[in-house]
Amino acid sequence: MFNHSWLKLLQQTSAIAVIRAPKIDQGYQMAKAVASGGMQLIEITWNSDCPEQLISQLRSELPACTIGTGTLLTLDQMEQAIAAGAQFLFTPHVDPVMIQAAIHKGLPIIPGALSPTEIVTAWLAGASCVKVFPVQAMGGASYIKSLQAPLGHIPLIPTGGVTLENAKEFLAAGALAVGLSGQLFPQQLVTSGNWEAIAQLAQTFMQQLKTLH
Repeated sequence: MFNHSWLKLLQQTSAIAVIRAPKIDQGYQMAKAVASGGMQLIEITWNSDCPEQLISQLRSELPACTIGTGTLLTLDQMEQAIAAGAQFLFTPHVDPVMIQAAIHKGLPIIPGALSPTEIVTAWLAGASCVKVFPVQAMGGASYIKSLQAPLGHIPLIPTGGVTLENAKEFLAAGALAVGLSGQLFPQQLVTSGNWEAIAQLAQTFMQQLKTLH
C-alpha cells in the first residue's frame, strides 16, 4: 500500500526540504542544491511562483527525489497539484474532503494540525501522517514528546520553527520526520545564488541526522 512505502521513506530520510520560492528560477536552483546535498524529499509550496511548472520540471530532472507540494488550501489547488505530478500533499489545515480525495488518488496527504483534537481528527479522517504546525509556538520538541503517550500511534511531522540545530531533538522526541524551510535556505545565500553553500548545508544536515539511525 502507498501509505506504508511513504512512511518507510519518511523514516529513512527523516527530513523534508520545504521550498517557498518567489521566482521559479530560484525555486529550481534551491531544489537542485538540496538534492545534490542528499535530500530526497522536496516540497514546493503552492504559493511559490509557477508551482505546477516547477513540480513538473523537478519530477523529470530529479528522478531520485520525491517531489511534493504544500500550502494547499482548496480541493481545486490539490487537483492542480496532482495533475502537475506532485507525489505527496501537505495542507496547513484539516479538510476531510481533501483528505478523502487524496486517498482516492492513492497519494499521501499530510494535513496540518496543532491540538490533540485536531491531530486525532486528521488521523481518523484518513491522513497519511499529521503535520504539527506551528510547533515552536507550542513549545517545540517538548510538545512532540508530550503527545507521545496518548498519540504515539500517529506519525507526526513537526514544521514551523524546526532548525538545523533542533531537528535531532524533534526526532528524538518521537517525530517521524521534520520539515525545514528557511533554515536550509539562508536569505543571503539565495540572494547571492550560492547554491553550492546550500548544497553543503543540506549535506551536513543529512549526515547529522544519520547518526540517529
